[in-house]
Amino acid sequence: MNIEKILQDSIQAALLAEFEVSEPTIALQPTRKDFEGFYTFVVFPYVKALRKSPVEIGNAIGNYLVSNTTVVSTFNVVQGFLNISIADTAWKDTFNHLKSDASFGKLTTKDETVMVEYSSPNTNKPLHLGHLRNNFLGYSVAQILDANGYNVIKANLVNDRGIHICKSMLAYQKFGQNETPASAGMKGDHLVGKYYVEFDKHYKVEVEALKAEGLSEDDAKKQAPLMKEAQEMLLKWEQGDEEVVALWQKMNDWVFEGFNQTYQTMGVSFDKIYKESNTYLLGKETVEEGLASGVFFQKEDGSVWIDLADEGLDQKLVLRKDGTSVYITQDMGTADLKYKDFGMSKSLYVVGNEQDYHFEVLFKILKKLGRPYAEGCYHLSYGMVDLPSGKMKSREGTVVDADDLMQEMKDTARERTNELGKIDGFTTEEAEELYSTLAMGALKYFLLKVDPKKRMLFNPAESIDFQGNTGPFIQYTHARICSILKKAEGLNINIEDASTYTSLHEVEREIIFALSEYPRKVADAGREYSPALIAQYAYDLAKSYNRLFAELSIFNAESPEAMQFRVQLSKAVGETIKKAMALLGIKVPTRM
Repeated sequence: MNIEKILQDSIQAALLAEFEVSEPTIALQPTRKDFEGFYTFVVFPYVKALRKSPVEIGNAIGNYLVSNTTVVSTFNVVQGFLNISIADTAWKDTFNHLKSDASFGKLTTKDETVMVEYSSPNTNKPLHLGHLRNNFLGYSVAQILDANGYNVIKANLVNDRGIHICKSMLAYQKFGQNETPASAGMKGDHLVGKYYVEFDKHYKVEVEALKAEGLSEDDAKKQAPLMKEAQEMLLKWEQGDEEVVALWQKMNDWVFEGFNQTYQTMGVSFDKIYKESNTYLLGKETVEEGLASGVFFQKEDGSVWIDLADEGLDQKLVLRKDGTSVYITQDMGTADLKYKDFGMSKSLYVVGNEQDYHFEVLFKILKKLGRPYAEGCYHLSYGMVDLPSGKMKSREGTVVDADDLMQEMKDTARERTNELGKIDGFTTEEAEELYSTLAMGALKYFLLKVDPKKRMLFNPAESIDFQGNTGPFIQYTHARICSILKKAEGLNINIEDASTYTSLHEVEREIIFALSEYPRKVADAGREYSPALIAQYAYDLAKSYNRLFAELSIFNAESPEAMQFRVQLSKAVGETIKKAMALLGIKVPTRM
């Protein structure tokens, strides 16, 4: 039962019956807290055409609604505002409908496939804080689109080749002394990242030495022996040199094993993993196609370009003069490959906003090439994550490591939970699971509650607070509800029989309305690709429920029917919180 839709249709009927006015859309807004009512209809726009006062128009519509619908109990008119109160029977009908719907919040299945590409790490270093926002955002958007009825493919394009990979390989070759993750007692991605930092350390020494000999900084960076060796190694890799390829394979295997552990801790997964080593040559045929059709042009030196001046951009290189690819070349080829594999109607690229220009150019090229999927390409651009200590730099080893941060969050969760005495009766294993659940809930919620487009400051201590707009607050609310349901079960309360409870409290109406809004919030979040909308919804619902808990008694309610209904309402809130948090990739505990 959609009360708002019934009201809109009834107001349209009232305008037609009372004033012979046909209105295509009726806008309703929440009634201000200082007036009685739930929905407000503004009548000012009709005053001039109807030549009647706002009060006359409001009263006429209000009387029609009371006489001709079962959802309106009463109304009041304040100047040009018709404030409408909803009958408790309508709220009960709404609640009975949503609680009996097993697929509540899961929207109609669409015959469309959507790909969400996220993570996209480099295999020369471990994942860091920025990757956490990327992974959480991509996974959550995929869950939300799944709830919107799409067939969703979660993809990961791993950057596993290139000069940056060769830097780690060369440093390991020179300084590694056959060290392995096992001998070093390190995860494989951390070990490889260690040698990426090692390369940069030695490279800087060489650059400074060349500058002291009189070279400019640019020339010194180009002439440094280590950089020349790394470039030579890349060339050997591309030529299939057995020794180089074997080293590359060994170090990449270490990294992938480390990544998989990190992904498991994060709680994210992928349906398809693409590797740059398999896709970097793709796109060259596309360049030939574009040259033949006139989309691209060739300069005298043999390089190939596209002129996007008519699109408000500049010229963009798509193939170097020596015939080698640039990033956008392989992105064109990979886009074709993904469409060939899955035929999706939408393709979302979850990538930081420093790549805004790149994707603007890529999508314009795909449209000019006439790709059938081009219109469905979307760059889900997100802002960077800052820390109080400042910006992170991978080469200098000053990144906030994802594994370290997740462990730190778990340690903080352990400390806070023990302080609050929330683990009475837990086994060691149950307590450890709770710490992990709270830690990841705090981390994910804090990173997802902010609009993706906004740059944000991550505060670990604030994120794990059990009060306020945090993951642990919502998780605690769910655990509280589970405790209530367990007590009700012990008391043999029949929560399915609350049909005679008809006089609702204001906060009960507020909760039913909040529950009824869940499918709309799922649709909004899917349309806007914004987990922040779901995060805010989960918080608002938890806050409303805690108000009920504070203001009304459940087990000492004024009647058995009231007690049954409040337990029933608690169950529906708990289930909806669990669904909403799952869309964010967050687990909720059953006890704390």
